Formats: sequence, C-alpha cells, structure tokens
Amino acid sequence: MRPSIFNKKRYLLFLFVTTVFSFLTNAQTSFTEYKGNVLDAKSNRVLESVSLNILETNIAIITNSEGEFLLKVPNKYSNSKVVISLLGYSTKILPLSEFSKETNIKLSQAVTALSTVSINAYKNAENLVLKVFEDKNKNSQNQSVFMTAFYRETIKRRNRNVSLTEAVVSILKQPHTSSQRDAIKLNKARKNTDYKRLDTVSVKLQGGPFSTIYLDVMKYPEYIFTDESIATYSFSFDPPSTINNRNVYVVNFKPKNKSLNLNYTGKLYIDVRSLALVSAKYSLDVSNKRKSKNLLVRKKPRDVIVYPLEANYRVDYKAKGDKWYYSYSNLDLKFKVNKKREIFNKVYTLSSEMAVTDWETTATNKKIKNKDRLRSTVIITDAISGFTDPDFWGEYNLIEPDKSIESAIEKIRANIKKEKEKQAEKERIKTEIP
Repeated sequence: MRPSIFNKKRYLLFLFVTTVFSFLTNAQTSFTEYKGNVLDAKSNRVLESVSLNILETNIAIITNSEGEFLLKVPNKYSNSKVVISLLGYSTKILPLSEFSKETNIKLSQAVTALSTVSINAYKNAENLVLKVFEDKNKNSQNQSVFMTAFYRETIKRRNRNVSLTEAVVSILKQPHTSSQRDAIKLNKARKNTDYKRLDTVSVKLQGGPFSTIYLDVMKYPEYIFTDESIATYSFSFDPPSTINNRNVYVVNFKPKNKSLNLNYTGKLYIDVRSLALVSAKYSLDVSNKRKSKNLLVRKKPRDVIVYPLEANYRVDYKAKGDKWYYSYSNLDLKFKVNKKREIFNKVYTLSSEMAVTDWETTATNKKIKNKDRLRSTVIITDAISGFTDPDFWGEYNLIEPDKSIESAIEKIRANIKKEKEKQAEKERIKTEIP
C-alpha cells in the first residue's frame, strides 16, 4: 500500500551554501571527517543543498539549511578530490589535501549562454517535457541500484520541535522500466517525540522514508504528470541555468484551469545535452480548502480537521557517465489542525529529506529480504538511547543538523541524562532503606 500524503501525491526541495572546511582525523577509525560550510562568492550568503561528491566514487553529501556539511571519507580516498556543485553556480573541484580550518570555499554564480540553435530546438516547452518522460528509460540505469541514504524528519508546533527522527537506510531502487516498487531497509535510527505537545495527531501524520522516495517523479510520474493530467498544465521557458558546468533548460508549469483534484505549480530543470531531468521544484495549490482538507494525515480522530497551509517539494538527480540517478528529495508541509470544542487552532510544520550518500549497481541481484523491508506506512520505532551518543552514526554520512535541530538534540540528551540521574537516585534510596 502506498503512502497517502495528498492521496498518493508527494514532493520536495533542495539547497546549499559557503565553505569553511575544518579537518578532523581519528586514528582509531577508517575514515576522516571534513566539516565546514559553503558561501556565495559575491554576497557571502550561505548556500543550502550544495552537493559534495568524492570524485570517481558515489560518496556524497549536501549542505544543510545553514550551508554546513559533514563529509566522512574512507581513508583509502584521502588523496581524492571533491566536486562541489549547486544549480546556478560554477562547479569547483578541490583536492581533500586543501581542506583545512582556514579554507574558505566560495561558489560563483554561473553565466549561462545557450546558443540560439539550442533554445530554438524546443520552442514548445510542453513538447520538451513530453520528450523528457519519453526518454527517461534511455537516461536511467536498466539495473536496480542499491543505495545508502540519510533520512531526517522534523515536526514543529509553531517554532518548537516536537518530534525528531533520523535514520540511515538502504534503498533497492528499481529501474524505471520495472513495475516493482522501491524497497527500503532500516539500518540505524533514532527518534524522540514530545507527545504532550504533538497531541493526538502525532503518529498519524504521513512521514517516514517513503514520503521522500515517492517524490522521484521519473520513477513515479503518475503522481503529477500522467498522460491525462499533463495536458491540463501550461508550460513556459525561463532563462536557462547551469549545474555541474552543464547547461539546463528551465521550464515553468502551472495548471490551466485548476480542473484537477490536486494542482501543482513549479519548475523543471532539464539537462540540455541528454534531456534528462536534473531537478524539480514545485508546490501544491492549497487555496481550495474543500479539496485539500485532511490530505496531510494518514488517520485522524473524527473531531479533527487538517488544513494544509503550504506544501513544497523538491527532487534532484545526479549523472554518472551517461545515466542519471535519484540523489535527493525534500518536502516541507505546514498545516493547521482544527479540533472541535477548542478555541485555538494548532499550526504544525513537517519537514522530511532524504540524501543518497553512496550507491552501487546491483548486477549481482542484491536484494532486501522481505522480512527486512519497511512498509510504506511505517513510523520508525523510537530509539531514544541513540541521542545519548555523539558518535551514534559512526562512519555513515549524514546531513549536518542545523542550529535548531542541534539544540533539540542537546535538549533530548539533557532530558535523558536527568531521567537516568533520577532513576539512579531512586535505586540508591531503595538500597539504603533497611
């Protein structure tokens, strides 16, 4: 059974920043950590969702909302180079040997100049989009791909964190030609939820790794651009852009008359050379309350109505040779919860993101056993003890937490410490009583 955010519709976002690299080595481990941030060369603005990829490997990570990153590199790649890229910016390639506490890496905005021939080749933006989906099998791997990814989900009530989930998962990504669904295995996870603040809606919100994996519109185009629905959208060109020093078409799309049950507005970024989708960013039209109410919950009490206030999505792909692979996806949801007999409504935000940190093609038919497969409706079991260990993730790459998440983690650790101290004091008193 597929997840039900938006009655089987879901989607994303992606960003990136400046780089002040700090270098940490632990002789006890088989990897080295490189920690820092990335900035715009002109404005010094932090750049979110910048991709850092170890050259000639599939090891990668992205910057967080504050432009910070933590890249863990196996020591066998210590002489390698790092490719630093972001849509609209010139790509940089730097050797790991140049990463230090003083290093301040900045990305410059790229100047894109497509030839008249290239622009005129697709005067009709709709025809270009149709061609992208027609050619998706040509641009994607015809074997399944075994991926390692980092997943983070946060739920806030107003501006206060009430739930935080982090996980490292394995994904068996099926080719676009396959009718098989992608499979996910949980490798390591930790979660903490303040159920008093989250109230009765808590575990009924649509979340979990499948919320982000289904944002892969090239694998699951039926969620937004079906053969029938694509004709209900109008498409137009924006000025072209650049990613990884490759030119990309930028196509706007919006509904013609809002005739669909769910309508989206957004942009598609399409590689000029291969006509592969590089990125998609879009938003759900939530202006019609009658159509959109209760879309963001899996189950709810009868006396509760949920109204979406915002719903934004993003998905990104990376090229390896002449093939393109799912790389990152993100969704940001904001919604209002109305409960009968309560004067004040509650406003929540849910943010989920998945970043692929390593992958390999599975020519050897690598599988995820049925007993290990997460269900699409899964809510990751609490693993609160994980928050007590700063080295919980070991050599796994992850998206560096921003300040608010970092603060939440510290509070969780502090609360766990207090509980342990209270329990220890109770045990001590018990032993002293004759």
